[in-house]
Amino acid sequence: MPRYRNDERFQALSRRAVLKTIGAASMALAGSAAWADQSVRLPFASGPQQRQVTHDFPQKGPMILQRARPPLLETPMEVFDLGVFTPNDQFYVRWHWAVIPTSVDADAFRLAVRGHVNQVLSLSIGDLLKMPRVELAAVNQCSGNSRGFFSPRVPGAQWAHGAMGNARWAGVRLKDVLDRAGIKSGAIQVRFSGLDEPVVPEAPDFRKSLDIDHARDGEVMIAYAMNGDQLPLLNGFPLRLIVPGWYSTYWVKMLNDIEVLDRVDENYWMATAYTVPDTPHANIAPGQTGVKMVPISRMVPRSFFTNITDGASLPTNAAATIRGIAFGGDAGVAKVELSMDDGQTWQPATLGDDFGKYSFRHWQVAVPRLAPGRHSLKVRCTNLNGEAQPATPNWNTSGFMLNSVETAHVNAI
Repeated sequence: MPRYRNDERFQALSRRAVLKTIGAASMALAGSAAWADQSVRLPFASGPQQRQVTHDFPQKGPMILQRARPPLLETPMEVFDLGVFTPNDQFYVRWHWAVIPTSVDADAFRLAVRGHVNQVLSLSIGDLLKMPRVELAAVNQCSGNSRGFFSPRVPGAQWAHGAMGNARWAGVRLKDVLDRAGIKSGAIQVRFSGLDEPVVPEAPDFRKSLDIDHARDGEVMIAYAMNGDQLPLLNGFPLRLIVPGWYSTYWVKMLNDIEVLDRVDENYWMATAYTVPDTPHANIAPGQTGVKMVPISRMVPRSFFTNITDGASLPTNAAATIRGIAFGGDAGVAKVELSMDDGQTWQPATLGDDFGKYSFRHWQVAVPRLAPGRHSLKVRCTNLNGEAQPATPNWNTSGFMLNSVETAHVNAI
């Protein structure tokens, strides 16, 4: 079993350490970004395939640059081969509006809890640190992860597979915060917003909502730490909503406002944006109209190769180990299977450590000597709910929820 650099079980930060780290932080975000003369080729059929690699966003290492303003930074695929938890400095970044605070004074910061509650709250970071602390390993994935592989092509950021990451989140239960405010009878949803702002006054503020029972399920949390350290500014410092098993559109960054509603939230970001066809696999035919749309919500199972790429060469004179990562979406990983004959037969992969049902899991398969020539390798994940990756990709106009079986064509030489 290979030894990965950051798979060790993490140690909890003490309250004193968190106070010291967060209380001293006023993180600066550069007003503009420069990048080295480097690029990476992404395997899109419709292009553009070349992407620049940036090194100069604060608190970030090498990242694939999708857009500089607002920042859209993709995690290079090879990072996922190094450990089940994605390093903070290469954890992907996605913002909707370009007006993002360039610094946050953690000492002056307050989280408002208001609306259909018995008591309006204004909580400091210190107040949250005094509350019961919880930890959770969970995948954060953009709804449009892998959009660049949609065919026909759809508009939007042309992500490869790196608009995702897995982290160990630490913070407080949203339920505990809501209980402290006291939920009035008749509450329907809870709405969240952060410190980012629209570029023009008439544009809709980015706000997302959860049903009241979901918000109070004990799993949804408010995180102040990520992988044993404070949140990077670009990943939501000082607080971020964590909605395990759901797409990251709900994981509001720089969270500063929680509003309990006695009605269904019909703001733009709930009723219009981030909606998918109400069909199996959110799939429709290109050009199809008149389809009922619903807000995107739970994630679906996925698996990826991490130590080979499409077009890679493997030796014929020795056995090889194929490895990758998988996650079950809103349920744990039940099994991962590899096919070496284009999906005709499948063999089980060996799974790595289980860090919880919302986390990445490593998988690997030792393959025998391959006959010379071209081979089509496929990998698929099945979650504990019995949901498996489909053989064929879905399609919708937003480029959301792609999760078909992953394929890598390799040459044995």
